[in-house]
Amino acid sequence: MSIPHTELSRMLETAVVAARLAGQRAMEELRYIRKSLKNNSELVTQADPVCQKIIIDRICETYPDHGFIAEEGKDGHLLRRMPRGDESIWWVIDPIDGTNNFANSLLCFCVSIAAMLDGKPILGVIFDPTTDSMVTAALDMDAQLNSSTITVSEDGIGPYASFAVDSHLNARTNHGAAEMMRQTRFRCMGSTALHLAYVAKGAMIGMVATSTKLWDIAAGAIIIERAGGVVTDIDGGSLFPVSLKDYNAEYFGILATNKKIHDQTLKIFA
Repeated sequence: MSIPHTELSRMLETAVVAARLAGQRAMEELRYIRKSLKNNSELVTQADPVCQKIIIDRICETYPDHGFIAEEGKDGHLLRRMPRGDESIWWVIDPIDGTNNFANSLLCFCVSIAAMLDGKPILGVIFDPTTDSMVTAALDMDAQLNSSTITVSEDGIGPYASFAVDSHLNARTNHGAAEMMRQTRFRCMGSTALHLAYVAKGAMIGMVATSTKLWDIAAGAIIIERAGGVVTDIDGGSLFPVSLKDYNAEYFGILATNKKIHDQTLKIFA
């Protein structure tokens, strides 16, 4: 199944509107944050399910038969709503990526929305409401920041280049992360989706993360690819396709970089 350009544009515009509405609500919710633990391991706030509902309701106005996977379901589980009829498109939603930041009033978070077909992203939107930055891309469209085309950096690994390192590393990646910290101006902003957006617009040469979930990376993956970058797992393999009906919040390891440094970075993390 392929999506005509006109329909893909319509879907992208729907995602942009949904992301902006959710981001605006998140900014309002900052005034009275209430936080709690989800599954005894993750912070969640009163704003997460509210913003998620805004996104789903807005998309359903236009695409009532599409499927949804989103971070905030019942009793700490993900939300899964299967596609209906002949539709096989899924929307993958993180209403607030960087919840720990948001819960502590650190203004570094975003809304991440992707649409997926046949287990692969076909469009992505990352909206940072704190800076009013809307990063978008789709299969046959350029990656854009606020309607201006963006591309990944052409810089190599070096002392003046920024490389994003996840705050949840493990034994598999500790050595490589330490090496990238030594060789670059490493950053950890507390939001995987924002890391991906910054790689796409050339502000960072790359990023690594070991404990991300599908809603953290689906939008950013297609945005980086359309911006001329490369996204793989930490061993250089493909992240997609993913079975949406079977996905159960399993973790992904991800390496996203410009083309110049990807092979070199894979060796560092080998």
